[in-house]
Amino acid sequence: MSFEPFLAVFVITQFRRNLKNDGLLDKWSKYLNIGYFISIGIFFFDVSFDHGHKVATIFSHLYFLGLTLAPYYIDDLKSSKQLGFALVPYAIIGLISDFLEKWFPNFYDNHEGTLQSFVGFSLIWAFSLWLISRKQTKALENERKQRFAEQEQNRMMAAMKVNLESEVKERTAELLKQTEELQLALSELKSTQAQLIQSEKMASLGELTAGIAHEIQNPLNFVNNFSEVSIELLEELKEEVLDKLPDNVKEEADDIINDITQNLSKINQHGKRADAIVKGMLQHSRATTGKKESTDINALADEYLRLSYHGLRAKDKSFNAGMKTSFDPELGKIEAIPQDLGRVLLNLFNNSFYSVTEKKRLLGEGYDPTVTVNTQKIRSASGANMVQITVEDNGTGIPQKVLDKIYQPFFTTKPTGQGTGLGLSMSYDIITKGHGGELKVETAEGQFARFIITLPVGTV
Repeated sequence: MSFEPFLAVFVITQFRRNLKNDGLLDKWSKYLNIGYFISIGIFFFDVSFDHGHKVATIFSHLYFLGLTLAPYYIDDLKSSKQLGFALVPYAIIGLISDFLEKWFPNFYDNHEGTLQSFVGFSLIWAFSLWLISRKQTKALENERKQRFAEQEQNRMMAAMKVNLESEVKERTAELLKQTEELQLALSELKSTQAQLIQSEKMASLGELTAGIAHEIQNPLNFVNNFSEVSIELLEELKEEVLDKLPDNVKEEADDIINDITQNLSKINQHGKRADAIVKGMLQHSRATTGKKESTDINALADEYLRLSYHGLRAKDKSFNAGMKTSFDPELGKIEAIPQDLGRVLLNLFNNSFYSVTEKKRLLGEGYDPTVTVNTQKIRSASGANMVQITVEDNGTGIPQKVLDKIYQPFFTTKPTGQGTGLGLSMSYDIITKGHGGELKVETAEGQFARFIITLPVGTV
């Protein structure tokens, strides 16, 4: 009985293990199973049918030799070359020995000892190399396991790194969002604080201004009233007494009365100018609720435009001007102080109507006086929602040389007695300090003037 079938099973088992380590077992599993069946078949044939004819033994040696040489010809089995190198000598010597015993028995009998020695040495050689290969295989397996463990560790570390980076990004985004929210809250707080301080200042200034204005108002009323009464008395004096005087003093007395009347007229004129300024100061200092309410800007602008127009018509029946409006229907309501905002709009409308009236007086019938009011929703450079109100007229415009002074208190471009210089100053404070908005002017002298109010929706 030959041992090659058992060795063949051993070799196939080693092939299976190496192929498994190389990840190729699925590809060769079917063929390895066939190899097992062939080995078992050779064994049973040798035991059951050969009966010393050595045919099964020679066939088993050929089969075993083929297995040991397979790693040198099949690339997938190259990891088993060491095993083949160890067993090839035994397979060759065994095949030669069985061949001689079968067909050259005399030669075999004469050299049987030598052939058995070669077989023994080949077994020792195979066993030694198998031990060495086993140690190397274990070392390789340990190295492979270590490398796999390192790869697994690296993979886990990479996954942890990705997770940490993701968590850091999320946390950073959250911190940035919180920072932006804090900055926005701080900005709103500063804006609110500035508005509160301004409100306190304006309230204190208003009380002081109102007190001074009331104190000035009383003597100013006396000056105006007595100047008017004095003018009337001089007229009566001129009518009653002047004709009774001698001719030599009549002309001189008439000149003196005329000079006094003229002086009193000037006093009355400038007194009325001072009275207008005092009334403007009282209006400027007039306290409002200062409470912001939900305000319909379109309705407010339309209301005060009509109020301004009909108020001027009531004072001067000859006054007439065209009005054009373009209100954004999507504007909605904003939080504002309607009394203060209405005061600003009324002042701008009055100025525009005055400007077109003056130009009409200069140009006559060929000129069509028009005041245009627009509202629209816009976005600022930072992306915030804003409401824009535009008041435009085709009147006399504003001279470029005085454009930088129009917001100064008591500065006016109107003739003496027709303007206090407080309207635009008051309007500028209400828009910029009271509402956190912006009031700009665009103009071309002799052509047009355009005032643009911009109010932030979210903070007013």
